[in-house]
Amino acid sequence: MTRPARGRLARYGFAEGDGATRAADLLGPDGLGLWRPDTQEPADDRAAELLTALSRAADPDLALRQLHRLVESERRTGDDVAIRDALAADPGLRRRLVAVLGASSALGDHLVANPGQWAVLATEPDGLAPTADGRLDLTAAAKLTTLTGAVPLLRQAYRLALLRIAAADLTGGRGLEQTMAALSGLADATLAAAYDIAVDELPEGTAPPRLAVVAMGKCGGDELNYVSDVDVIFVAAGDDDLTAATQVATRLIHVCGLVAWPVDAALRPEGNRGPLVRTLASHLAYYRRWARTWEFQALLKARPAAGDLELAREWIAALAPLVWTAAERPEAVSDVRSMRRKILDNVPPKELEREIKRGPGGLRDIEFAVQLLQLVHGRGDESLRVPGTVPALRALVAGGYVGRADGEALLRGYRFLRAVEHRLQLQGLRRTHTVPTEPAALRWLAAALGYTATPGRSAVEEFRAEWVTHASEVRRLHAKLLYRPLLESVARVPAEGLRLTPQAARHRLEVLGFADPAGALRHLQALTGGVSRTAAIQRTLLPVLLDEFADAPEPDRGLLNYRQVSDKLGSTPWYLRLLRDSGPVARRLARVLSSSRYAADLLAREPEALRLLAEDSELTPRPRETLVEGFVAAAARHDDPVEATRAVRALRRRELVRIAAADVLSRAGSLAPLTPRPVGGGERRPTVVDVTAVGTALSHVTDATLAAALRAARAAQPGPPGLRFAVIGMGRLGGYESNYLSDADVLFVYDPPPGVEESTASAAAHAIAEELRRLLSAPAPDPPLGVDADLRPEGRQGPLVRSLAAYAQYYARWSKVWEAQALLRARFVCGDAELGAEFEAMIEPVRYPADGLTREQVVEIRRIKARVETERLPRGADPATHTKLGRGGLADVEWAVQLLQLRHAGALPALRGTRTLDALAAARDAGLLDGEEAAELAAGWTLAAQVRDALMLVRGRAGDQLPRHGVELAGVVRLLGRDDPGEFLDEYLRVGRHSRTVVQRILEAPL
Repeated sequence: MTRPARGRLARYGFAEGDGATRAADLLGPDGLGLWRPDTQEPADDRAAELLTALSRAADPDLALRQLHRLVESERRTGDDVAIRDALAADPGLRRRLVAVLGASSALGDHLVANPGQWAVLATEPDGLAPTADGRLDLTAAAKLTTLTGAVPLLRQAYRLALLRIAAADLTGGRGLEQTMAALSGLADATLAAAYDIAVDELPEGTAPPRLAVVAMGKCGGDELNYVSDVDVIFVAAGDDDLTAATQVATRLIHVCGLVAWPVDAALRPEGNRGPLVRTLASHLAYYRRWARTWEFQALLKARPAAGDLELAREWIAALAPLVWTAAERPEAVSDVRSMRRKILDNVPPKELEREIKRGPGGLRDIEFAVQLLQLVHGRGDESLRVPGTVPALRALVAGGYVGRADGEALLRGYRFLRAVEHRLQLQGLRRTHTVPTEPAALRWLAAALGYTATPGRSAVEEFRAEWVTHASEVRRLHAKLLYRPLLESVARVPAEGLRLTPQAARHRLEVLGFADPAGALRHLQALTGGVSRTAAIQRTLLPVLLDEFADAPEPDRGLLNYRQVSDKLGSTPWYLRLLRDSGPVARRLARVLSSSRYAADLLAREPEALRLLAEDSELTPRPRETLVEGFVAAAARHDDPVEATRAVRALRRRELVRIAAADVLSRAGSLAPLTPRPVGGGERRPTVVDVTAVGTALSHVTDATLAAALRAARAAQPGPPGLRFAVIGMGRLGGYESNYLSDADVLFVYDPPPGVEESTASAAAHAIAEELRRLLSAPAPDPPLGVDADLRPEGRQGPLVRSLAAYAQYYARWSKVWEAQALLRARFVCGDAELGAEFEAMIEPVRYPADGLTREQVVEIRRIKARVETERLPRGADPATHTKLGRGGLADVEWAVQLLQLRHAGALPALRGTRTLDALAAARDAGLLDGEEAAELAAGWTLAAQVRDALMLVRGRAGDQLPRHGVELAGVVRLLGRDDPGEFLDEYLRVGRHSRTVVQRILEAPL
């Protein structure tokens, strides 16, 4: 054959080279007579139509060879004219027959071996064709002959029905779901026919048993593929039926194996080791006592298939209560996950990436995710109780258990993978789930799936690209759904708790300890009422959240806070999706809302900040440099200082949410503790949260806020060029020991530029300081940050701002010992760093006197300390449990440590630090305190600081008094990870007494 001829045939999809020669021979006058060698064109219009049909087959060469064989077999019987005429006259037949011949060598071989059976693909089906719904009554066909011929005829009827299903599938007459349903219907019909054959073969005089054949697995789910074992379970009505039922079941298995496929009864109780047939009562006894989680998972797809269908329905109904409570077993969720891992481990490594069924990103990933969600959520939602994967996935999406986008991605992945599986199995009618590696086989598969070449990419490359996309997405969503933390939480909720009907919900609220069940029920009805998707998702979340709220001292407040947040964000697309899908967000949110009014108020003002709960990394406090840079950059984006400060305060609010949420969750053990810092004092009882880390994080946020506000203030009040200005942190800010509601204790210092009058520089510096305070004191929807400069020289009577020289003059001539004590915590915060360093250097001899303190100065410190205790402790306060000014509390320890610093830091540089616990550790290391004394002081300060922070988190407002009873005490105790309020109070009092004893020894030590 000439090259031009080869090229002309190639345009019809036939192979070139030697393959083209073979095609020309089959198509030529000595073959099918479709091709004229002299003109290198189709013989006529009818030939052109058939050639066009062949070109559209998955494998045109295979279709041509099979068609030639088929015509030859018809010629031997004298019917070759009939098939030629039928192909020419019936486009539907031509399209269906050629599609089958080009996609399935096995079905082509069947047609060649059985002349005339191609006629079932004609437009008008004959009597053996399936009905319109794709289901075939094979029983009647099997009885058209004698009993000895029933099995061969049944086999033939099965093949004819399979042929029609495949033809409709390949030509678009049926979608994937219809094809799977038709194959499952064909399996049902085969089982029913085999059942009748087996019953007819029973010994004479044997009464037919009541025996149900229950379809399981893919057949039970109406999602059977072309070549698969058909999973079944046999159920007999009673003991009297067992002998005959076992005979029928055994024969049924044998017949189906001869006709179509193996019947697999291994899903029965005890598997292959158990009896083939059990009674209904025996099944119930087994599932109630011995069944494992995977067995209940398998029952999700149980469906009556053949035999006594009423008995099958009775069996399924009897087992349903066990199926829909299986997820409540403590090990249920982990069992399903473990089973999926075992399946994956059993895939041969060389096939792992090519396995579309068991491999990662394969069908099993989708099925296991869907089935676990069904087991967990189907207890309370009957719409999920469907056997098929696709209907179940759609129900999960409709119910809000799976996001729309995720559900669509899984459906696309499922359809793609099942289509690949169908084409692979259809080719040779053999069981396979592995994508081939041979180039020719891959080209056939891509063509069979409808892929065509695009510019720069072959059809195989197009197929591979889509396969990788689907597999990656399925793998991601499998991990997201199967390992969703919310699943385990929902599984722990009793089934009745998932059905939030008014009566059941009110009863559950009472059981959970809600003080106002009627009010809580109104919140639930507002959140879950209606048929919206939002309400459906809330119905999924709330049973879990209610359990979390119930653990709090005030469950009602947790639910109220949750409703307030939901009211603000309920219409936001990401909100409920985040709670449902994103790791531990739902439980974390419930913990935060029920434990802390402070955090709840912040979230109500900044609800989008709950995104921070999704990742542990988002709950890690940001470094000081990062905060300062971000806050200053936010201020720089606005010319208006008020807008600039508003942007800064919004960032501050978000950071406070981050720190408060991390604090609450780490106290509850729901998050790793905040970054720990070593503290002095030797061994002591370990604490859940390192309070120094919280204080440091809050101080860093204040530093960044002041730095950004100072930039805005200087932009509004620029002053003379070269004016240096700095903010010095004092008190808890200077010591990195801020709490949630701390003011910013500061000093303002400036340095006039050369040639500028002192009065001009002073006025400009004063304007900057006033503007900074004004900007930060403006009303805003966030916790205020007061800027307190009362620790400046002369207190409120002195000027707000002083020059560096004026500070030096004052401290050299007029400062008192309490001012030196206050300077122990002074540190540069923001502004001109060089000026801040100069200020710190200037105050060094003041706060760290070289010769320590005089006798008179120590006496003065003792006098001031006694005055503070008597005058500043609020009226009616309990000095034993006041965290700041109480006995052995924060102020006691700080005064003792600061006295040691004032007396010894001049000679011992290690004592020169602004942090209380660091200075305490240095005093211990220097021998000023023994290990036990340091431990008592560290324990007292740490516990008081923890309780003070916990009080503020619980109350949402300032307060230093630990109550001796009530919900606030319970809230503090819960936050601190303790159980018994009485025991905790005893511990607090004991630690305070020990701390106070050491403080008194230090303050009253001989001079």
